[in-house]
Amino acid sequence: MVPGRRPSDRKMGRDISRSGGRSVGLGIALILLVVVAYIPAIQAGYIWDDDDYVTENGTLRDAAGLRRIWLEVGAVPQYYPLVHTTFWLEHQLWGLRPLGYHVTNIALHVLSAILLFVLLRRLEVPGAWLAAGIFALHPVHVESVAWITERKNVLSGVFYLSALLAYVRFAGIGLSGSAGAMDIDNGVPRRGAGRWWFYALSSLLLICALLSKTVTCTLPVAALLLIWWKRDRIRWRDLAAAAPLLALGAAGGLLTAWVEKHKVGATGAEWALSLVDRCLIAGRAVWFYAGKIVLPSDLTFIYPRWRIDSGLWWQYAYPLAVIGVIVVLWLMRRRLGKGPLVGVLFFVITLGPALGFVNVYPMRYSFVADHFQYLASIGLIVLLAGAGVSVWRRFEGWAACTRWTTGLGVAGVAMLAAGLVLHTSEQARAYQDEKALWTSVLAGNPGCWMAHTNLGSILESEGKVTEAIAHYGKALQFNRDAYPIHNNLGSALSKRGCLEEAIEHYGRAIRLEPRDPRPHRNQAIALARNGQIDEAIDRFGEAVRLDASCPESQVEMADLLASKGRVDEAADHYNKALALRPGWLTPLNNLAWLLATRPDVSFSEANQAVRLAEEACRSTHDSHPGCLDTLAAAHAAAGSYDKAVAAARKATELALASGQEQLAVKIRGRLTLYEGGRPYQQRQTSRDVKRLLGLGPRPQSLRSNATIQ
Repeated sequence: MVPGRRPSDRKMGRDISRSGGRSVGLGIALILLVVVAYIPAIQAGYIWDDDDYVTENGTLRDAAGLRRIWLEVGAVPQYYPLVHTTFWLEHQLWGLRPLGYHVTNIALHVLSAILLFVLLRRLEVPGAWLAAGIFALHPVHVESVAWITERKNVLSGVFYLSALLAYVRFAGIGLSGSAGAMDIDNGVPRRGAGRWWFYALSSLLLICALLSKTVTCTLPVAALLLIWWKRDRIRWRDLAAAAPLLALGAAGGLLTAWVEKHKVGATGAEWALSLVDRCLIAGRAVWFYAGKIVLPSDLTFIYPRWRIDSGLWWQYAYPLAVIGVIVVLWLMRRRLGKGPLVGVLFFVITLGPALGFVNVYPMRYSFVADHFQYLASIGLIVLLAGAGVSVWRRFEGWAACTRWTTGLGVAGVAMLAAGLVLHTSEQARAYQDEKALWTSVLAGNPGCWMAHTNLGSILESEGKVTEAIAHYGKALQFNRDAYPIHNNLGSALSKRGCLEEAIEHYGRAIRLEPRDPRPHRNQAIALARNGQIDEAIDRFGEAVRLDASCPESQVEMADLLASKGRVDEAADHYNKALALRPGWLTPLNNLAWLLATRPDVSFSEANQAVRLAEEACRSTHDSHPGCLDTLAAAHAAAGSYDKAVAAARKATELALASGQEQLAVKIRGRLTLYEGGRPYQQRQTSRDVKRLLGLGPRPQSLRSNATIQ
């Protein structure tokens, strides 16, 4: 026996050891269940706007990009620098392989579940492990975990729960008989240096949470709610301590609202909602989210957008019912305890930023989304788990056979876990790729015009033009004023050779959104194919004016100008394309050909043509007959006929070897000129543009942040 150690101390130590061992075992089991549930996500690729956040995010490539992430608002889709910093680090580690990003999301989600357990155990909430397990395995969270872009949720969740745990330690609530880092005097925490360390830690973690996602701005209110629950009152000192954190949250929320409006594009008719409309949306959303937690059926990536009408009396039932439930729980708090009221208030308050009072871009498509309630769901999940455990304990006290009731309870929890794993795994399959995603959306929401548009775009890229046209047609049935639908339908019709119809739909897209250069560009392509070269040049001019940074538009504009003999203007656009994309083969070769074959070529232009053609040949390792043909013409223009003959002969051999017999015949004709000491000169016409690009329209894919590509 250890001197001075009582038997009761040894018993307490054994109890703590057994409890710790049980917690470790449950934690390992929870991790394994989450991994099993999210196997489809681990095997998934990228979806929707993952390209804006990862695959096409230029800030992830170097240190300068990391600096922009933190210092330049607008450098990334939303100003959540910690989120994009994690993406930056991962990009350095495993590039664009999606596996690492998915595993990171799952790991962060598991960590949040474990932190939730630790917090609930400190607060002495019954069923802490059950609540943490339901949170980890609930299918409503698949959207937050399986969608790489929603790193915002899982990362902010870790910081949020860590900050709340630190604040609970600061406030000295929970774990009866233990004040944590401070002393207790008559039930009231005494000020001391130790507890302020937890306050500083909580503040730092809240800042990290806000830099991951500003929906976490409600944390100080949640902390005050827990203090009221445990102490039955809130003192002025509690409000004073929470005030700086409330200010931080408000600042973060205001910044996000500004970014959503001015950078993301959450402005326009879809957001022209009155305060009454927003209250109706909020009330309905609360019941919607609660229903998905209790019965997670018919989950989908995009839910139907409700028609809000303040003139319909029944729509007021939703917010009034929310208020009614809160009032009833308040009146019955002495009989039921404050736990149910705290759970419901936590749920509603944490949902607050996503209830429609602040404009966010996804409201264009729907007022609700599963990922909006990632943190808020904790309130109802904990409430339901605690209620279930309390009821079960009463049943155990009533039942005569404890072993039988324990076995029944374990079996019930096992069945619940198995059901959640299966449902979550099935839901995660919808996030395998974009095609699976939009197909699943249409299965649950067949009237989703955006899903029809995006699925049509995918089918069009697969060459299934007829199916794509069918989906674009359905999209127009539900929304005739979305310009990307008209643009995409024009693209598909153009590929079918229906150029007049395509031009008409492009025109509608331009009228609906004249500021987007892509419908202008696509219509220009259709006009050129239809023989309307002058009209095509005008339309390309508008596309270039709207977006001078698009090298493809610069090249296509140059090709058409060259076809009309406007050589100097064409050369200017080729040079702009090369400035935007140095070393790009198409403008290198086209500009070299244009200069080398113009009738009035100067000596300097001929030498420039040689330099450009040599660079084009180097980039293709002298294996492209078209580039060698251009090099031959450039050498002839510069008077180097021996080099011209050698390049032309090699070009002929390569053309024949690759089955391009017509090209070989044309090169032989030019070779005859070079052998006779004459250059090749060509007057471009609209019917014969030697280096005209294979012009093709591009369908657009609708995104969550107004980026359409």
